[in-house]
Parts: sequence; structure tokens; C-alpha cells
Amino acid sequence: MAVRHQLVKRPPSQVWEVLEDGHRYADWVVGTHDSRPLDTRWPAVGSRIEYTVKLGPRKVTGHTVVRHLDKPDRLELEAYSGALGTARIAIEVRQWGAHTLVIVDEHPLQGPGGVLHNAVVDALIQVRHRSMLSRLARLVEGDGAPAHAS
Repeated sequence: MAVRHQLVKRPPSQVWEVLEDGHRYADWVVGTHDSRPLDTRWPAVGSRIEYTVKLGPRKVTGHTVVRHLDKPDRLELEAYSGALGTARIAIEVRQWGAHTLVIVDEHPLQGPGGVLHNAVVDALIQVRHRSMLSRLARLVEGDGAPAHAS
């Protein structure tokens, strides 16, 4: 399992403002080029967002489904990444004094990602999460424009 945390210097309500905006996932989720909610009730359980990943000149579309929502504490997602299979992503939002501790726990569920899952894959996910959580913190803390570059 790849677990990573980030201290966000804002209250949990401000973290949730970003998590609840399906259009902003591409601003902080590493690897996504754009995102859009497929349901008006995002992030209700069962709702989905679609995203595009650019690999050079190629574009690949995937989607993510909300599997569990326990606001203000937890959001659990299942990402469908085509040929790579699916992954569970749990985002825990904890009050930490005047700030928020965000903890992301991700692991493959199905497909080749699950079969090939090992310590090397976890290390790569850790690198991705470090960047992803830094982007989320910058967005929430209001340090400039969206973190992702198209």
C-alpha cells in the first residue's frame, strides 16, 4: 500500500471545497489533463468524474467512482484506468489544530495493476502522491493559479 500525508494550512472545510469540485481534479491529481463530473451530485456515493490523460500525442480517458463518503472525514474512490485495471484511493481529511492533515492511501484492486503490484510500484505511487498532495495544498491555500500545466 502507498500511504502519504500532507499538512494543509487551512481548515478541513477548505480542503473539501476542492475535493467536491470534480472540475478541479486535473488541477491536483498528477497525470490528469482535464476532468469533468459525469453526475451533478459529485461526490455522492456512486457519482463519477471522467478524466483525460495525455501520453504524448495520445489521449486516454478514464473515470473515477465514489465508493464511500463520510464527510468531513473520508472520501474513497475507485479509479478505472482502462487496460491497467482499477485502484482504490482513500482520502482522509483530519482536523489538525487550525490546519488539516490529508492522508492518501492507494492500492490496485483489479487488472494488471493488481497482479503486478509490488514494492517498486508502491515507491512510484509515493512519488506521485508527494506531488499530488503538494498541488492540493497549493490549491487549498490559494498560492496562485491551478497547479497543473496542460
